Amino acid sequence: MFEAVEFTEVRGRDEPDERVIGVFPDEISAVDAVRAERTSLIETGSEEYVWWVVRQPGERLAQFIADSKSDKEFVLDLATGQLVEV
Repeated sequence: MFEAVEFTEVRGRDEPDERVIGVFPDEISAVDAVRAERTSLIETGSEEYVWWVVRQPGERLAQFIADSKSDKEFVLDLATGQLVEV
């Protein structure tokens, strides 16, 4: 199982708002959900800083990371602990 999670930066707060988009049976479905949310946000012209992660439920490490201010997407190389651009 994989969850797609959205974080929205809120001015004046140390912690972002966190929203679980959904829980999916595989990583590909969760990444597709994140990409759809990202596309939708960008199409609205929103200036909010939002980022998304795909992870196993409850985990602190993400398998996939993307944000609203960049076209780049990343995965975590568990062997090295480095973020790798997709």
